Amino acid sequence: MGRDQNIDPSKLPHHVAIIMDGNGRWAKRQGLDRIQGHKKGAESVREIVRTAREIGIEYLTLYAFSEENWKRPGYEIEALMMLLKRYLKSELQEMLENGIRFNTIGNIHRLPQDVQKLLRETKERTSKNSDMVLTLALSYGGRQEICEAMRNIAKRVAAGDIDPSDIDVEVISGFLYTASLPDPDLLIRTSGEMRVSNFLLWQIAYTELYITPIMWPDFKKEQFIEAILEYQRRERRFGGI
Repeated sequence: MGRDQNIDPSKLPHHVAIIMDGNGRWAKRQGLDRIQGHKKGAESVREIVRTAREIGIEYLTLYAFSEENWKRPGYEIEALMMLLKRYLKSELQEMLENGIRFNTIGNIHRLPQDVQKLLRETKERTSKNSDMVLTLALSYGGRQEICEAMRNIAKRVAAGDIDPSDIDVEVISGFLYTASLPDPDLLIRTSGEMRVSNFLLWQIAYTELYITPIMWPDFKKEQFIEAILEYQRRERRFGGI
């Protein structure tokens, strides 16, 4: 398996999150339109999911469509939704065969009805799988997630179900979209941008960051393995000595 052999299975990150950036710029450099960049990016999604499963990553979360992405031209949003549906249909069998449970986070109700239906069906079909959890962040925003959690906590306080003095990190985490997921150990961002773009703001408090200049359509197995190896070279102290 080449470079995979250098990976220490005892030091794998349990949860890897990825900001998949650079499809549009990749397409521009190739003289193509942005939609072609997104199509090429979908190929990277397929390869990275497969690689993560092969090496034993338990949780993989991909930033597929942000709340801010709704500002993009209608034709681009429509193309992205089409690619999402195509991906879910084409990869379902592989998810079933490889023990991958499909999950989503975000304001899913904002997505087109046919997309919501397919997301629900994919979740149901893969609900018994337990080898890896693949989460797509769709119509997702970290600040929006925290605001929604605060509103729901406030309702529970007003109803007398929660005492304000009992609100702590665990309580807040339990009201987030990611309540059933561990915090990411590693956050990968492609395309070289030095920001987290409203992604998992609460959850990445102690996450290792890995920024690569490689555009998402060119981020493949070899690049993913290198990110894992870099993670394993680091010492995580969580604020300690």
